[in-house]
Amino acid sequence: MHSKELDQYILNHINEEEAVLKELNRETHIHMLQPRMLSGHLQGQVLKMLCTMIDPLNVLEIGTFTGYSAISMALGMHKEGSHIDTIEINDESEEFIQSYIDKAGFTDKITMHIGSAIDIIPTLKKKYDLVFMDGDKREYTKYLDLCLEILNPGGYILADNILWDGKVIEPLAPNDAYTKNIIEFNQRVKEDSSLEKVILPLRDGLFLIRKK
Repeated sequence: MHSKELDQYILNHINEEEAVLKELNRETHIHMLQPRMLSGHLQGQVLKMLCTMIDPLNVLEIGTFTGYSAISMALGMHKEGSHIDTIEINDESEEFIQSYIDKAGFTDKITMHIGSAIDIIPTLKKKYDLVFMDGDKREYTKYLDLCLEILNPGGYILADNILWDGKVIEPLAPNDAYTKNIIEFNQRVKEDSSLEKVILPLRDGLFLIRKK
């Protein structure tokens, strides 16, 4: 377990947080319930770096929250015409999210879709090079099936929160659909020989998956 001092040391030795992301971080903590759902500076920098490395044309994000991760990824996407489709189920956040997408200068690069990812994904009619999965943990196995259909060969899935506060190694509580589905998702990924996979123990666990 990292100490707060070590966490701060890490933050002090990576790229500084972009001004628009710093403001979004602050405003999310002021105005939103469960602000800890925000990706934050460290994970945002990891997402940006991975996008720079993978150089995707099309990215799909499941679970926008307030837009921090989408903006972070967009900052790392330099291919001409590159684009992010991000799906958020909470329509009450739409205006807030869009205001920061606009403020970051990504009005044309990030398209927000409001509604259930299960319903929206089949309507997108597009192939993706990268999927960032951070939506309803009870739907992760369904997301996986849908995303593998639209992911290009050699494309990547990043699934967040797959350690779920360590609950994945604890006795499963009755009616805990969140932990149950994350465990099922992790097992499905492990057993799929068409996927390369590694777990990054970053924050709450990030599954890095590559479609062969």
